[in-house]
Amino acid sequence: MIFITAKFPVLPEHADDWPEISRAFTEATRAEEGCLWFDWSRSLDDPHEYVLVEAFRDGDAGAAHVGSDHFRAAQAELPRYLARTPDIVSTEVDQDGWNELGELRVG
Repeated sequence: MIFITAKFPVLPEHADDWPEISRAFTEATRAEEGCLWFDWSRSLDDPHEYVLVEAFRDGDAGAAHVGSDHFRAAQAELPRYLARTPDIVSTEVDQDGWNELGELRVG
């Protein structure tokens, strides 16, 4: 799978509204056949930063995402709400979902 984490530095005046600002992009991406997950979290250290954790089934699914109409729309729309270009880590992982964190096993 393709596993991606990105940090989005949202302008302070838009930080509280980011979930709504990014909603159409989020919903369209989650509906993609090859999307495994696409989840936003707000940073505990910086209230103006959102962290996106996303995964796609494989490279073809990732390419379909980047080539989609909603991705192009996000490229045009979302930068105006950002303080700077987001940071990203993108890698291919030899698994197809989440694994249990054995070091913190519950029960």
